[in-house]
Amino acid sequence: MNDHADQPRVDRSTTRAHFHARLNRYLSLLRRKWWVLVLGTLAGVAVQGVRLWTAAPSCASVGQMIVSIKLNIAEGSVYMEELSNFMGTQAALMQSGEVVRRAHDRVTGQRPELRKKVALRVTVLPKTAIFELRAVGEDREYTRAFLQACMEEYIALKKDMRMQTSDTTVAGLTEEVIRLEKDLRNADAELVQFQSTNTVLLSQEQGNSAANYLAALNQRLAGRKSEYELLQMLTVDQNLNRQQEANGTVLPALDATGSSSAAGGEQKDMDYFRAKQQLMLLQAEQEELGRYLRTNHPKMIALSEKIAQREQLLKIYRLQSAEQLESKKAALKLEIQNLEMDVKQWDAKTLEIQGKVAEYQRLRGNSQRIQALYDRLLATMQTLDVNKEISPESVTIMEQASEAFQDQSGVGKEVAFGGLLGVGLSVLLLLLVDRLDDRMISFSELKELFDEEVLGQIPRVTAHGPKREVALVGPADDRHNFVEAYRNLRSSLLYMAEAEARPKILLVTSSVPNEGKSLTSANLSITMASAGSRVLLVDGDSRKGALHARFGMAAEPGLTEVLGQGLNWEEAVRATKIPNVSLLPQGAFASNASELFISAATKEFLRAAAHQYDYVILDTVPVMAADDVTSLAPHVDGVIFVIRADFTSARVARAALYSLYQRQVRVLGLVFNSARPGFEDYYYYRYKGYYYTKYPVAGTRAQAETEPTGKA
Repeated sequence: MNDHADQPRVDRSTTRAHFHARLNRYLSLLRRKWWVLVLGTLAGVAVQGVRLWTAAPSCASVGQMIVSIKLNIAEGSVYMEELSNFMGTQAALMQSGEVVRRAHDRVTGQRPELRKKVALRVTVLPKTAIFELRAVGEDREYTRAFLQACMEEYIALKKDMRMQTSDTTVAGLTEEVIRLEKDLRNADAELVQFQSTNTVLLSQEQGNSAANYLAALNQRLAGRKSEYELLQMLTVDQNLNRQQEANGTVLPALDATGSSSAAGGEQKDMDYFRAKQQLMLLQAEQEELGRYLRTNHPKMIALSEKIAQREQLLKIYRLQSAEQLESKKAALKLEIQNLEMDVKQWDAKTLEIQGKVAEYQRLRGNSQRIQALYDRLLATMQTLDVNKEISPESVTIMEQASEAFQDQSGVGKEVAFGGLLGVGLSVLLLLLVDRLDDRMISFSELKELFDEEVLGQIPRVTAHGPKREVALVGPADDRHNFVEAYRNLRSSLLYMAEAEARPKILLVTSSVPNEGKSLTSANLSITMASAGSRVLLVDGDSRKGALHARFGMAAEPGLTEVLGQGLNWEEAVRATKIPNVSLLPQGAFASNASELFISAATKEFLRAAAHQYDYVILDTVPVMAADDVTSLAPHVDGVIFVIRADFTSARVARAALYSLYQRQVRVLGLVFNSARPGFEDYYYYRYKGYYYTKYPVAGTRAQAETEPTGKA
């Protein structure tokens, strides 16, 4: 599943349109109220100029200080200044409150009568290590003396700070040296005491004899254990063979009598192997004689006796060897037990010696550490006194305070600041006025403020003629965007996506006068008639109706006579110069028009007119001007509400619509009149060249194929 399915989707085009709408609103406000910015700028400049003119004349004194090229600090000194923030730190210190206070006190102490107000500013010259100090005040002499005192007091303050730091550090180091001296004496005494009671152990440790002897014992013990385990697994014959191989003994050759030529000592060691050899020889001889002699032959009997003697002798030798093997294993076992006891004893002794040696090393290391720290602190104390020994003054006076002169450097900045302040206040004023002004200037703002459907946008056009009125649309009108806007309004009414029947009786109104409802009514009627519909245009404004003047007719008789005097409405209707458009003028002035509109004659007139004409369009008074509309609107099929851009208040328009909704009036939609075509949310009918493409001359077929036809 999509994790973002439930999250609201942001319409980027809507957000962009809203941004451009606000931008266009501010630009429109700037075009209309540009003079406010001009007046604000002039006022700010004037106020600042007056303030400078009336203020006491100021004078300035300038001095310079430079960072020393090299700090000659003795090795081991703890004096340090943070180079990464050095310039900013020194500039802040030069104009600090302490330096300024000291400078004032110094100058006032010498010349009490010169006490004046002085401002100090410190800057660092670009790409240099030079500080420029500038003092501005009212009195020339005091200003110069104050600046000179600031530079000198800055140096004195740094010296006091170094002295205070040095004295504090020396005092702290002195206490630490005294404490270390006491700790060093205690450590030395403890080391001497330990050496006096552990002389033997320490001498053994120097030769490493205990550890070497213990290693030799362990090695000997491991050898004896291995030999004992081997003897446990060997038989008597295997042991004898092992001894023979270990000794490298070779049996001597036997003579015919069975004797050997070996020495006496070797004869004893080799008895077993010689007896075994003789037995094997006798058995071989018996086997050889047995081929041709019988068993009871004297020689065979004699050989059998000798073989029996040799076998008996081998048994004796084996018993002796077994006893010797067991005796050797017992001896090895005792030796192993003895070695294990020695290893255990020397292991304990070695551990004791190692512990004593470690304790000795700890005591000696502690004494050496305290001694090294003690020596280092003594050396530091000897080289620490910065203010007396090295005097590392990092910033010195490069130029003394100059003679005070008239200060005019800030006049231009002050005037410019006044102008900018005036512009800023003017902008704030305009923004405040804009927040209070709820008049709509763009289509995007209209959509934000109203939920009603927008039937069309009528672009703003220039008025001509002595009366400065916008002319009605005509058949050869070159205001293509103006004409197409009314055609779009006509299409919106003809093809409204509603389940109800298409409205035939239309009422055009607005919230307040001068929003263009009469012009909209007339042009909508003309546009409807151009499509072949028969249209009756009714001037329902019995007070200030002007449709008769638009079409060049008399005002009477008209609607007032039809509703109030019973005149046949068909007799009052007059044909206009525009085909399919008829006009029912306002008639005589009537102050009781609302009573006329709620009469039965009004219903009868509208029913009869709707039966005879395709459309009946009524132009009425504004909703907020009189009650005529709210009395007449319930009798019509729908109301077209006109809102003029940059003129109609959203609050007033909403109140007017609310009055209509209270009478159960069907509001078909809004017409946004006098919209600015230059705004980015006005997209319609900008392609002027499309309507003025010339038709090709007869016979130029190729040209006709390449040029547009010019049809809308």
